Amino acid sequence: MTPIVSIIMGSTSDLPVMEKAAQLLNDMHVPFEMNALSAHRTPEAVEEFAKNARTRGIKVIIAAAGMAAALPGVIAANTTLPVIGVPVKGSVLDGVDALYSIIQMPPGIPVATVAINGAMNAAILAIQMLALSDEKLAEAFAAYKEGLKKKIVKANEELKEVKFEYKTN
Repeated sequence: MTPIVSIIMGSTSDLPVMEKAAQLLNDMHVPFEMNALSAHRTPEAVEEFAKNARTRGIKVIIAAAGMAAALPGVIAANTTLPVIGVPVKGSVLDGVDALYSIIQMPPGIPVATVAINGAMNAAILAIQMLALSDEKLAEAFAAYKEGLKKKIVKANEELKEVKFEYKTN
């Protein structure tokens, strides 16, 4: 199946974070690809990827990067596709440096940005974008959201059954 979402990481060290996005896309039957490209070490490959993504059938790009986090912005500068940035925790600044790098894009080069290590929300946002023109995916996503609601209701019911002993001194 031709991928419609591309997950791009600045390094394979980002894989443990990005696996959450891949798993959700897989669970929702959204075809995707995953690659490591570096804005600093392979800039020509990043530019080529971004410029050709639409013609290859990609509809949304999720780009993860840590530290200087140039990857999402470089991709956004070279494509008209929506780009979702995932700042990755990985430096002494705990990912805040990556967050600031991704959200501070110049006018005309937007990157939708999720929380630090927020790969799951990046996948959810990609699914919501795709569901605008895919009724079957919209229905599957609505069921997913209903499942989240049921998990919280169940957890709340289980909390009511927990008994605590209060101690006074």
